[in-house]
Formats: sequence, C-alpha cells, structure tokens
Amino acid sequence: MKYLALTFLFYLGVTAVHAQTIPSKESQIKTAVLAAPEDKQKDATVLGYDAKGDLVKLKNGTNEIICLANNPEGKGFSVACYQSGLEPFMQRGRQLKKEGKTFQEIFDMREEEAKSGKLKMPTEGATLYVLTADAADYDAAAGKVENTYLRYVVYLPWATEKTTGLPLKASLPGMPWIMDPGTHRAHIMITPSKD
Repeated sequence: MKYLALTFLFYLGVTAVHAQTIPSKESQIKTAVLAAPEDKQKDATVLGYDAKGDLVKLKNGTNEIICLANNPEGKGFSVACYQSGLEPFMQRGRQLKKEGKTFQEIFDMREEEAKSGKLKMPTEGATLYVLTADAADYDAAAGKVENTYLRYVVYLPWATEKTTGLPLKASLPGMPWIMDPGTHRAHIMITPSKD
C-alpha cells in the first residue's frame, strides 16, 4: 500500500512538472502567429499544446493561415505558419512521427500516398514560414521572444530545376533554391542572411 501511495505521488509530481512546462494558451497563440506575415496574424488558426502535451486547436481562424506553436519539448524556440492547403501533408507527417516513423519512412509513405492521390497536396505554391530563436531569448510565461530568425519555404509538389529555373543550392546568401525536386515534397528554400 505504501508503495502504491509513493508511486501515485511520484506520478502526480511528474504530471505537475510536465504541466508547468506548457505555456498558457494565450502565450502560445501570441508567439505562434509571429511567424506569419503581420496582416495574417490576427485571423490565423493556431495549433498548440494542452496541459497533457497533446497537440490541439487553440484558436479557430478565419483566413488561410495555420500556425503551430512552439513544441515545449523541443530545443530552443521554433514556430511555423503555413497556407492551409499544406495541412493534410503536415498532419500526416505529425501522425507518422507520433507512430515512431523515421524521417525517411515518413518521406516514403507520404510520397506514395501523394502519388496515389490519397494524400492531398496543394496544386499551386503554398508557403511555410518558420521563426526560430535560442531558448535564452524565449520567455514562455510572458509570451515574448527576441532575436528571432525567419526563413521561408514555398512548397511546389513535383517541381524540378527545369520547371522552376532554380538551382539545387544557393550560391549567395538568401538566394532561393529548390530542395527535394521532382517529389511531393519539392520546395523552394529562402533563407535570408542572419547578418
């Protein structure tokens, strides 16, 4: 009986510590939308984390942008916003990752599903914005982040070097280039200089 009581108390302690690492709903929304263009932030849908650490919808939006709050179990600070046409692709990736699939397994499964039409991909370009910062620059309780870096990804499923005229790597800082050409995950990388 004593052992069960101690186990229960330990479980409560772990749960309480875990719950304390999840920022408030307001803080998650405030920082998640920072990745979106300013005119899209107010009306964006926001996905974030509940007290158990499960991904849930924190805010229903009215525009085409979906924002993903910082994962409290991740290193540093990273939030992303993307055009809603990417949600099936993103959701499927999250599901497969939760199942323990590797990056390559996720890539291969989504590739097959996109080719078969089971996984719906955007038919035109769809943009992803990723905002990052060091952990020391993120105050989760206050919902503030400083010294951020924003990069851009434009998904163009099945695009290639030939269809876009883009190189496979940037020869100058900030120059756009194409990654994963010819696949469901083909995308233009735009990484501005940090200087």
